[in-house]
Order: sequence, then C-alpha cells, then structure tokens
Amino acid sequence: MVAIKRVYDPAAPQDGTRVLVDGLWPRGLSRAAVACDEWRRDIAPSAALRKWYGHRPERHAEFERRYRAELAANEGLAQLRRQAKEGPLTLLTATRDLPFSHAETLRKLLSRG
Repeated sequence: MVAIKRVYDPAAPQDGTRVLVDGLWPRGLSRAAVACDEWRRDIAPSAALRKWYGHRPERHAEFERRYRAELAANEGLAQLRRQAKEGPLTLLTATRDLPFSHAETLRKLLSRG
C-alpha cells in the first residue's frame, strides 16, 4: 500500500515507512516535526520542471509526462518500489494540492508495482 500525506499532517501508525519526496525541506518545520524515516530529494522533480509546472492544474498532464521521463533513469524509484513491497509506504510532501502533486504521480507509479 502506498499513500501520500502532507508533512504538516500528524504521523499515524498505519503510515508505515514515511518518506519525504520533496526536493526542498518544508518551510517552518524541524526535522523532528516532519517525522520521516528518509528524505529522498533525488526522487523529486528537477528544479526546472518544478518551476515550469508551478502547480498549475492546466499543466498537470504535461508535468506528469515530463516527470515520468525524469524518473525513467532514476534508481530511487526502484528503491521506493522495494520499500512499498515490504509494507505500508507513505510519501510525504509539503504540496497543498495533493491530486496535482508529484507525490501523487509517484504513488500511482508505485501502486502499479
């Protein structure tokens, strides 16, 4: 099972392994407050892609296509797949609009196995 959650939401036992997948550390939070097991900034979209996208919903389909292309050569995706097979995995992000986030794209990819 792969879930996504905002870093500002409290941790729960059913979260399993909690992995921050943002390239930048969330504003206003200490490392202890985030309660993550890992910070995988290598799996985040490139700075150029993130800036181009700007979380504009009308660009989401193209963002997903470009982000998947970036992930194709990323070894971190295979590592996350292994973690997802071992037990519950929660992807953490500071993004407000979860359905249009890179974390949702990752969740879909990881859920397919």
